[in-house]
Amino acid sequence: MATSETAPGTPHRHPHPNRRPRPTPAPLTGRRVRAAVIGTGAVARDSHLPALARLAEEGETELVAAVDIDAASAEGFCAVAGGAGAGAPRAYTDLDRMLAEQRPDLAVICTPPTLHRDQTVAALRAGAWVWCEKPPVPSLADFDAVKAEEGEEGGPYAAIVFQHRFGSGTRHVRRLLAERAMGRPLVAHCQTTWYRDTAYYAVPWRGRWRTEGGGPAMGHGIHQMDLLLDLLGPWSEVRAMAGRLVHDVETEDVSTALVRFANGAMATVVNSVLSPDEVSRIRIDCERATVELTHLYGHGNDNWRVTPARGVPTAEAAAWQDFGADVPSSHLEQLRELVASMRAGQRPRGSGADGRTSLELIAALYKSAFTDATVRAGEIGPGDPFHSSMHGDAPGWAPVRAERAGDGGPVAAGEEAAA
Repeated sequence: MATSETAPGTPHRHPHPNRRPRPTPAPLTGRRVRAAVIGTGAVARDSHLPALARLAEEGETELVAAVDIDAASAEGFCAVAGGAGAGAPRAYTDLDRMLAEQRPDLAVICTPPTLHRDQTVAALRAGAWVWCEKPPVPSLADFDAVKAEEGEEGGPYAAIVFQHRFGSGTRHVRRLLAERAMGRPLVAHCQTTWYRDTAYYAVPWRGRWRTEGGGPAMGHGIHQMDLLLDLLGPWSEVRAMAGRLVHDVETEDVSTALVRFANGAMATVVNSVLSPDEVSRIRIDCERATVELTHLYGHGNDNWRVTPARGVPTAEAAAWQDFGADVPSSHLEQLRELVASMRAGQRPRGSGADGRTSLELIAALYKSAFTDATVRAGEIGPGDPFHSSMHGDAPGWAPVRAERAGDGGPVAAGEEAAA
């Protein structure tokens, strides 16, 4: 499914800090954006390929290559994608070779999280913009290393797949909140309560800090937390708890948090993979209305509800409830905006500081839960153990160390099985 750490041509785990000269990208004016997909598993086939195919129909993109450690998977992906561009894409098992031969404008990364940093850096150094599935990298240190490789002016930039930010519903509510049409936001709830069974965690890289970066806060709830931040703005402090209530994993399987925002609003956040009645929900109580989003893996206009407070004029309430033409949240809508940013040479949403704030909230959630302390925005930096790993080497949460047979070196338990 994924491009391997040990596959030929894969960059080393910790790239050299000095920025390397990158190829000068060809102007995007008057031509299609040349895209390559890295990792040809389910999310690439089910979400990214249809988005690329639609934009190819509109003359915006061309899928030129796909990379996977499994040659048959890459070849099968390219066979299915044959009509998604001006020509048939080429299958590769070596990332560096693909980047050198195809020189894509955009690298779409759909591999397990432990590979994201190196693959993103390799693509940026080859002059390609990056669109990377969540979680983008396992730690803030990795994110900062990626950001250091981005172009200074005009790209290339690396954006995170945060498709729930996009679509007509989010756009409408974001505008209402920004304009304070419904009054100040006061109280919010953010809920990602999903269900994952033992078979789900039988996949070796899941539930491990080194390969997944975290539990449901990192791998599942990140979408709703990012959407909450996109709607309410910067957070200022967090107090959290986490637990392993069911699954035999290194990470948590449930967490709860209290979050204060810079605008004064307060929120509760719940992330779970223990909930048979699955739902994704955001609710924001403002002075003059409550706005609520209830869905599971994606939303359209019908998933949003605005309830005005008593005394709000009927015409005003009707305007709040008019979401316009229905454009569901999707990979397509984010890709459409990303391509527009590429053509304009502008930093896209979900990249840089805008993308980092959600990852920083998750790091703060873990730090608070594992140290029993309130964590404030901006306090997790180099030198803080939670900057280099989400578990922060906290007792009871950091991977158990064992002696590697043969050389006596330390290794996190289960490391070989996850590699």
